[in-house]
Amino acid sequence: MAANPVSAQAIIDGEPIKSQEISEADGLPVILHHLPEFETVRNSAIFIRSQDGLRSAVGDRTLLANVSFEAGTEAATARYDAGQLLIIEYMTPQAASEADGQFLNLITADPAAATVYKRIGNYSVFVFDGTDANAAMALADSVKYQKSVQWLGEDPFLIQRFERYFAITAGDVVVSTIIWVSMVFGLAISLGILCGFLYFRFREKQRRRFTAFSDAGGLTRLNLDDLSEPISPKPAS
Repeated sequence: MAANPVSAQAIIDGEPIKSQEISEADGLPVILHHLPEFETVRNSAIFIRSQDGLRSAVGDRTLLANVSFEAGTEAATARYDAGQLLIIEYMTPQAASEADGQFLNLITADPAAATVYKRIGNYSVFVFDGTDANAAMALADSVKYQKSVQWLGEDPFLIQRFERYFAITAGDVVVSTIIWVSMVFGLAISLGILCGFLYFRFREKQRRRFTAFSDAGGLTRLNLDDLSEPISPKPAS
């Protein structure tokens, strides 16, 4: 492998280059095209394929000291207003996952090692020397991994993904059930109140039409309960 990094312009000028994936459009390594706004930083973009080239391109950084470019690992870097962006591409999810754990441990020990670090697919994305953390994060977020990730063996995160799926699905079912039960319960109460009110009004209307009833058998009785018809005095003969 070459000891020095290779600029995009040098590749265009005819320097031989070896990469895992070359763009058919211009013959550049595809990873260069994954740099945000590549045409803007085209002349300063650098393709990296060795530890010496990495050190030459981004400086001697403890965070990157153990990066291995064996098994086809490649990198690309360019300078932006938000900072120095570095993308390291690993050929397998296993390698990317292992490197991600190492980077996180190093950043935990030294939070100032990089302004921003993210794993995106098989990419490890760094922004160095950024002065605005929000701008550096936005720059890292603009990197898109456009390849499908396929594990060579059993996916070690399969169980976690199933657990997350079942947890999210169960949560959605519980919330939906509570909402539907609440709606049905509220509708039942509303219909019960309406039916009760209509029945009460109907019975009141019936009661107003009833003739007063007396159980005195035609005899004179005290109308203490105000249920008997008033007795009109008989006219004198």
